[in-house]
Formats: sequence, C-alpha cells, structure tokens
Amino acid sequence: MRDSVDVLICGAGAAGLTLAIDLARRGVNFALIEKRPSPFSGSRGKGIQPRTQEVFEDLGILDRVRAAGGIYPAIRKYAPDGSHADQPVTSVSEPTPAEPYCLALMIPQFKTEAILRERLIELGHAPAFGVELTAMVVGTEGINAVLATPDGEQTLKARYLVGADGGRSFVRGTLGIGFAGKTLGVRAIVADVELDGLSRDVWHQFEGGGSGPLAICPLAGTDLFQIQAPVPLEGEIDLCAAALTERVALHTGRTDITVRSVAWSSTYSMNARLAERYREGPVFLVGDAAHVHPPTGGQGLNTSVQDAYNLGWKLAAVLAGAPETLLDTYEAERRPVAADVLGLSTRLLAGFKTGDNRRPRETQQLDIGYPHSTLSLPPQAADSKLKPGDRAPDAIVRGASGSPTRLFNLLKGAHWTLLVNGLSNFAPSAGLHIHSIGPGWEIEDHLGQFARLYNLGEGCAVLVRPDGYLAGFFSKDQAAALAGYLVRYTHARPG
Repeated sequence: MRDSVDVLICGAGAAGLTLAIDLARRGVNFALIEKRPSPFSGSRGKGIQPRTQEVFEDLGILDRVRAAGGIYPAIRKYAPDGSHADQPVTSVSEPTPAEPYCLALMIPQFKTEAILRERLIELGHAPAFGVELTAMVVGTEGINAVLATPDGEQTLKARYLVGADGGRSFVRGTLGIGFAGKTLGVRAIVADVELDGLSRDVWHQFEGGGSGPLAICPLAGTDLFQIQAPVPLEGEIDLCAAALTERVALHTGRTDITVRSVAWSSTYSMNARLAERYREGPVFLVGDAAHVHPPTGGQGLNTSVQDAYNLGWKLAAVLAGAPETLLDTYEAERRPVAADVLGLSTRLLAGFKTGDNRRPRETQQLDIGYPHSTLSLPPQAADSKLKPGDRAPDAIVRGASGSPTRLFNLLKGAHWTLLVNGLSNFAPSAGLHIHSIGPGWEIEDHLGQFARLYNLGEGCAVLVRPDGYLAGFFSKDQAAALAGYLVRYTHARPG
C-alpha cells in the first residue's frame, strides 16, 4: 500500500464505491479500504430510485444496472381467507423528456456493488478488502491513519478521510460525533432464499393475522426471493431454511411454500438516526455513517450514493485548487436532505406495519434540490420556472450534424456546463463546457423542449454543476459575474 494519498475512503459499500469512481474519473490519488474480507453478499438495499439512475448514467453504469435487475412487480395482498388483490408499488407514470426515468429499479445490493466495483476497476482502481482503520490522528496537514492489513499494521497519510463505514461507523465514533435519533420499536428479518410454492410475477404480501405482516418479493435478476417480516424485539431468531419455512406458514396460513436454501439473512432493529455533523476538519461522513433509516421506501442506499456524488466533485475541485470553503457546502446541502428522508422513511414505516409498501413521488428523489446553498445564486435575469439549486431537467435535442442527443449527454462527465440560448458571449474556462443552443448553433432545439423547460432569454445562460444541479442564471452581459462565480467556487480560471 502507498505511504500517502489525497483521500482515504473507509468502507467499500455503495457510498464508498460511488465516491471512489467519481474521484477516479477526476484523476484524484485515493485509497479505498474495506474491513470485510470479501464483498457484501446480501440484498439489504434493492431499490434504485430515478434520481440515482441519473447518477449511475453519469458514472457510466446505468445500462448494466438495468440489465442486471428489473422493475418492481405489482404487490399482491392476500386476505386471511386466501383472496387477493394486486396494486402497483408506485403510481404508474410514463417517462418524460425532463424526467427520463420514472420508476424505481429492483436490483439486489450485492449486484449493484459488483457493478460499481467493475466500473472502478475499469478506471484503474479496486477496493482493498481485509484492511481496517484502527486509529487515526488528525493534524493540520491531514490524517495519519493506522491500518490493520493482511500483511500487518501500516500507516497511511491522507489529506482527507471519508468515513463510509456504516451505521456503526468507527470514524464517527472516533471523532465523537453524536448520532441522535431513536430506535423505532420494530425488529425485523430479511433473508434471500430459494423457495417453492410462489410465482415470481408479483410481490407477495400477507397480513399474517396475529403474527404480523410478511412479504416475499422475487429478487429481479436472480432466482432468489427476499423474505421480510417483523419479529419480537428480544430473543434469538432462527433463520435456517426449515425455520423460515415454519415462519412463512405461521404468517400465511399456507403449507405449500417451502424454503429450500438461504443465501443470506439478517435480523435488525429499525433506527432513524442522523449525525450531528458531517465534517470534522479534513474528515467527512457519507452514507450510513451519517444517517440510518428504516428500509421503508427504498431510501437508504440512494441517499448514500447521492451523498458521495455530492462530495466527490467538491473534494476533487479543492485538491485542484478551489477554495477550501467549497467543502463546507457538503454538510449544508446533504444533511437537510437526510433529515427529510428520515422523516419520509419513518412515515412509510407505518405502512410497512400494515403491509402497505406503496411509495409516493417523494421516494423517487427527483425533487431534491439545494435552493438555500451558497452555491445557488439568487435568481437573476431569467424568466425560467426553474430556480438555482434545482435538478437540471433533461431534454431531447440534436447536434448541428443532425445526430439526436440529450442534455444529459452534454452534462455527463466531470465538468461544469454552461447552456446558452443562442450566441455565447461567455469566456471559456478550464473545466467548463459551453454549448450554444438554437437554430444554426452547435445544438439545435428542434423539438422546443429546451426552450419550454429552461425558458432562457436570447443570449442568456444557465450554469449546471458537475452533479447536475443548477448553479445560476446569467444574462448575456454578465460574463464577469460568471467568471467571478467560477473563481469563487471552482478551480476553473477564465482563459
């Protein structure tokens, strides 16, 4: 292992892997360690929400994720008399030019993480398994990290350290950061199993009578089913195949369902907790190290991935010369999001207790934004319905050569993007891609979608952050204001 890195990431789950990919594509010197000897093998998180699909598209893995999983099946709710009725998990909607992904994908967590690892390897990096952070000393120049490795104890210097090490985070505990919240009084089992007796075309949910609800969901992309059910708050829970078969019979009243084998299982108590702060000097928390949620609504993994996506470009920018204060916006932007998600997941837990797993639009995370961030300029010179801090909508456009494309293709990558209605009067800068949109320009708005969604005046522009959120609007005579923004918040300097 190297003697020093710019960033040490502790934890190679979905959050740590996302951060590693984002840093790798930006050329940052980092190390990714995982104390487990091998990758996680379960499906604790199985839903990929539409906003995370957009993130995965930018990272170059969405098609692989879609191919490896599938959409959520309808929920089949069984009454005690054996009758049943089917209902969708979410309101059925169609994709739009602005929101090309409208339904959550189902893919077991172990498959998502395998795809993330594959992408990281393509970028020339890989997690170091069996390597654990055992101590750290934070100084003015960064962190001295003590690692337990298969080859013995080693010391690694890092300018920044990111704790992506889960709900029992060693990093958070070492820093003494509080983890306020509560245990929600629900203990449950989750198990990935092979079973006979149920079809794979629906998500089976049983009321369970006095035994409580039980859900059996076919895991897309596998031959497995996932069993979920509440259990008593105390006592040992047997999760072998025979015991699970008995539990299924108890909750369903059926004896024709047989669990043949168990691939992975866990018993857990549901918590809703939020770290008091996400940063301590050069150390940051992401994912479950910063927030833990009940699984209802499929929010935990998605929020964790988007934490990493928010932090990655900011770390890379500061390492390249952007002001250190840029890193303060990570907590300012992401902690309120986690607080809202905790509230949403906790509200949906009431539905879980009664077997209702329907999910509102909030769970898609498309409406998350940062309107109060210091990175979001006050609205100016724009009649757009969009506001700084909003997610940048997609749109179908075409190049001057006639080839169809999308705004997301223009945004994809590690750069900032300036979308200009017509002729650009804005100076180029390192790390900034400028696109003129309109008749006779580089990009043609042949369907009028860009105009309807963004509604920019002639010569006006909108600046899009590397993570796909709007930074601000500029009139054609505000080139100096744009240059000042870039100097203030990025490593880019006008050419």
